Amino acid sequence: MGKLFSRGGAAVLAATGFLLSTPGDVQAQQPMPRWVVGFAQDTLGNDWRRAQTEGLAAAFARHPEVRFIHTDAGGNTAQQVQDIQSLVSEGVDVLITSPRDAELMAPVIERVRAQGIPVVLLSRRTSSDGHTSFIRADNREIARQAARHLAERLKGQGSILVLQHIPTTSVAMERTEGFFEELKKYPGLSVVAMKRADSLRDKAILAIEEALAEGLRFDAIYAQSDSMASGARAALRRAGIDPGSLPIVGIDYIAEAREAIRKGEQDASFRYPTFAEEGAEITLR
Repeated sequence: MGKLFSRGGAAVLAATGFLLSTPGDVQAQQPMPRWVVGFAQDTLGNDWRRAQTEGLAAAFARHPEVRFIHTDAGGNTAQQVQDIQSLVSEGVDVLITSPRDAELMAPVIERVRAQGIPVVLLSRRTSSDGHTSFIRADNREIARQAARHLAERLKGQGSILVLQHIPTTSVAMERTEGFFEELKKYPGLSVVAMKRADSLRDKAILAIEEALAEGLRFDAIYAQSDSMASGARAALRRAGIDPGSLPIVGIDYIAEAREAIRKGEQDASFRYPTFAEEGAEITLR
């Protein structure tokens, strides 16, 4: 279940993921780890992804029969592919990952699965069905809700600047497509520009500074992650613009977003679960 949190109240958003119960036989005590689980993370430079990694580590720490290892690709697709290959070479029994590139990483995941290693995808998928399990929320519905929220706040008239997540990921595709699909219902609203910021604060700061230097006029910001919303607020303040003077909508509901909403510097955010617990449960199963 995902929720929209805003200054105007809370609206419930149905965000469907797989909720799995842990089978009883995985609780057996083992003196030494007998299973190895590897997580090839895209980047630890994003708050949400760092929390996802920490959540998995905490979940597996409750199971001494499992050794959990993770990698950090630093936001580089080639490195994430190399990390996956290294984990396979180390003999992992299950691979967990969140693919940075839906197309390029599809054959990589397929090859791992073909070797008999189950692959659990968290939040992002590839362009093929060559995985074992995929756990996610409904990104399209979140994006539609974001569009509806901004339409209400702008009273159906105005221009929106979009800060885009990594465009090669399934998450960014869905958060973009859903937003534009809903925006068609409001002819008075338009997207003035889409600026790629990869869910990173520093890139979001540069994107907003670039937009202001170009003379772009926008009445609201749709940030496809709260880390980018945080960067947007910082850039606006540097330019002498009060972040609370225009609606800013983000996704993830990280601590900074919660504080910004309380201060009136961010209009809304959507809670997006890390799926660490669910990922651990299906891995154990």
